[in-house]
Amino acid sequence: MTAIHATAIVEPGAELDESVSVGAYTLIGPHVKVAAGTRIGAHCVIEGHTQIGRENRIFQFNSLGAIPQDKKYQGEPCGLLIGDRNTIREFCTFNIGSPGDLGVTKIGDDNWIMAYTHVAHDCQIENHTTLANNTTLGGHVHLGEWVTIGGLTGIHQFVKVGAHAMVGFASAVAQDVPPFMLVDGNPLAVRGVNSIGLRRRDFNAARVSVVKAMHKALYREDLTLQLARQRIADLPNKHPESLSDVQMMLSFLEQSSPQRGIVR
Repeated sequence: MTAIHATAIVEPGAELDESVSVGAYTLIGPHVKVAAGTRIGAHCVIEGHTQIGRENRIFQFNSLGAIPQDKKYQGEPCGLLIGDRNTIREFCTFNIGSPGDLGVTKIGDDNWIMAYTHVAHDCQIENHTTLANNTTLGGHVHLGEWVTIGGLTGIHQFVKVGAHAMVGFASAVAQDVPPFMLVDGNPLAVRGVNSIGLRRRDFNAARVSVVKAMHKALYREDLTLQLARQRIADLPNKHPESLSDVQMMLSFLEQSSPQRGIVR
């Protein structure tokens, strides 16, 4: 049987796998679905059209699936989707989506989300990210795979942070951060390449060298963005093993919001 504490309230209609555990004084709403092996701590509120995958560890005092902090929201049945094997520490707030975008806030798999993190409506967080304490994501923020966000950092609505990027402690992120970059500060500045993170993910020396060449084209040669993109597009001619990394960078630059632009 599902291990539900006697003081927890699971409203009729909620669907919990029999292996799910629920701590004391937690409230789970009628539209919530929780898959096998997930553990939910005490004093949590999980509401709205929220789906939670397998083997997540949700610590005490979390609010997941509340309506967005958006004055335009009028009660539409938007959702929150959380994948598998995520760790969600204390006092996090994840809101459902809004009808003005995809209608769903999405957290992928294997993310490490520390205490007091806020994930606003329509955010899209991919896999293997690390969000340190007091990270605040405005609405519609996109984080790519393996992104690391330092503590006390705020990310402006609609901003994108590319895969493998790292944002340092107490930063104000108001522009898109290209993949592989290391940024911090207020105002935000690019400090270099996230070399340590890349090595930890088994990037070999040749791939790291090409990432550094992309950084040089964007930030060290006084090129226009168009010329930098052309320089980056030429890199696989000499380094064919870098094709997927170069394609990722070019795709990110192509999709960067004209209202936000990339940090330069």
